[in-house]
Amino acid sequence: MSERKVLNKYFPPDFDPAAIPRRRQAKDAQHKVRLMTPYAMRCETCGEYIYKGKKFNARKETVEGETYHSIKIFRFYIKCPRCSAEITFKTDPKNTDYVAEHGASRNFEPWREERLAGEEEKLQKELEEENNPMKALENRTLDSKREMDILDALDEIRTRNARNERIDADAILERMVDEDEKTANERVVELDKKDEQLAKAIFKTADDEVFEKVMRVGDVDEQPEIKDLLSESARETVKELVGSVGGMKRKDINIGKRGTDLGILVKKRKKEDNGKAENKSVTETSGLPVSLLGLNNYESESGSDDDDAVEPSDTG
Repeated sequence: MSERKVLNKYFPPDFDPAAIPRRRQAKDAQHKVRLMTPYAMRCETCGEYIYKGKKFNARKETVEGETYHSIKIFRFYIKCPRCSAEITFKTDPKNTDYVAEHGASRNFEPWREERLAGEEEKLQKELEEENNPMKALENRTLDSKREMDILDALDEIRTRNARNERIDADAILERMVDEDEKTANERVVELDKKDEQLAKAIFKTADDEVFEKVMRVGDVDEQPEIKDLLSESARETVKELVGSVGGMKRKDINIGKRGTDLGILVKKRKKEDNGKAENKSVTETSGLPVSLLGLNNYESESGSDDDDAVEPSDTG
């Protein structure tokens, strides 16, 4: 058996390659090739969209009479996958692209339009420089200035990056925290000053009002009684104390040079011709406040028959 993949073939000693007849092909002959669509297109017959990269069995031929710097231009024939309409496009060596020729229209591509516009502007600029030397000098000056600006910006970026590499992140954070604390303290001090000024203004007005009220109360002849100023519990306590003292007779009360130990005043009552009694204060002792004993008249509660009675002192 012979080999399935033959690498070397036998040539007889009398083999003459020139004796092999040559096959003549027409210049417009077409070849079958397998290709992928180079761009997205839309069929003009049925409106079917054919996206970039879709595979087709196509026919290729050389375009007669069209070349670009001795570079041949080829044309391709494909069929629409929906309506089988014939679509043709050819190569464009000038722009390294393809051009839609018949049967379909190329979809809009914004990056392609920008590239074409930039190329057109560049060509127009070159034509102006060829015809106008001053315009060429001006364009070169602008280009050099633009390059200098780019270099300066790049140098600034490098300097900033180098400075950032030398800085410690912890130190930056600590400094930011200190600045925040300082700002907060200044804010607190400022608020305290404002509060102090407001308080001074308010208290000044309040003091004036209180002074006026005190003056108005002092002008009135009638003064409030002491018992009206005490609470209910204080009143009950004073009544109990006064009641215990009121039940004692004069002989039970120890009167000294400075008064009694119970904190009361001992007075003597004398009868006069005009029917008015004159009270004589003996002494006042330390102990219970004298003002508390002036709430009730324990003389009526004591029930003593003697002329000498124990009376509370007058604080009013």
